[in-house]
Amino acid sequence: MKTDHQYRKILCNAKRIVVKAGSKVLVQRTGRPDRTRMQKLVAELTQLHKTGVETALVSSGAVGAGLDALQRRTRPSDIADLQMAASIGQHRLMGIYGDLFSKNKCTIGQVLLTHDVLKDRERHLNARNTLLHLIANRIIPVINENDTISTEEIKFGDNDVLAALVAILIDADALILLSTTDGLREPTANGRTRRVSCIDEVDDSILAMIEDKHDGLSTGGMTSKLQSAELAAHNGIPVVIANGRKDEVLARILSGRDEGTLLFPKDKQISKRKRWIAFFNRVEGKITIDKGAEKALLTGNSLLPVGILKQEGNFKLGAMVEIISQDGHTVGRGLVEADSQELASRNSSNAPAKEQPIIHYDNLVLL
Repeated sequence: MKTDHQYRKILCNAKRIVVKAGSKVLVQRTGRPDRTRMQKLVAELTQLHKTGVETALVSSGAVGAGLDALQRRTRPSDIADLQMAASIGQHRLMGIYGDLFSKNKCTIGQVLLTHDVLKDRERHLNARNTLLHLIANRIIPVINENDTISTEEIKFGDNDVLAALVAILIDADALILLSTTDGLREPTANGRTRRVSCIDEVDDSILAMIEDKHDGLSTGGMTSKLQSAELAAHNGIPVVIANGRKDEVLARILSGRDEGTLLFPKDKQISKRKRWIAFFNRVEGKITIDKGAEKALLTGNSLLPVGILKQEGNFKLGAMVEIISQDGHTVGRGLVEADSQELASRNSSNAPAKEQPIIHYDNLVLL
């Protein structure tokens, strides 16, 4: 396995990156866009752009900017109020970005996404092609969730998740998540904390270090960042969580300096279609399988009804489900070829044995 130092050096060769800037990096406490901070971020991005690094920016801050314009101090819970604030704030943010990038002689393009766009295979490919075409034409995509129309069913959850999915979508060489902390911090014996330089795997011991504090403007936290980072890392993309209010932080990261917290990428590579299955579809149910079925899956076979011990959730034909082993660990994810009711009937004691796969191997991703 490569060391922290070796992976830091790999970042020096990144030719395509995704940078996510959180709300606290971009706006003041009131939600008003922090033009000074945004100017510094834009200057860093355009400098990278001019050196040939292909860059996509995932930008938070729209809801906060909208709430400031509406003279509201706290984030509302009502979806209509959130959509109204996002509509106003997105316009304000893009106006500032347009002005700042233009002064740096750099062209940007706005891209608004919802989860259902990336879940649908055809629209997924269209989104990928659009982003890659912008990048190929030396245009920086400025990406945000389309909060003006998003509902709980089609939301990503927060922009950390969106940034990870965008990095996977465009085959980025690195993902940088900018926050107001210098990475994950672990407690020390003297009651203080110190920065964690690198993480191999996000497990319970890592998550136990986190004490997220929520405010009225942002939705993510360190837990969200680590879980989102792991999505990208599982697709071979190194991720750095760093302080977005620190000058020249992007240059320091991409020059291999020990900046922020680095999450090691995994070596496992899967096809683009299987990436879409595993990471762009939401889990709608669970299927627990016996040891024989687990062995069959690990040796390249499909999942048959005979190997299923139990199922959870109500899901439709074509839904993505999580496959759980008999001892409780996740084996993989796949698209089912029967809905939950039909699957239950196939597995009932009175039902005749059927050998048609419940999840075909072509629609299965082992984790």
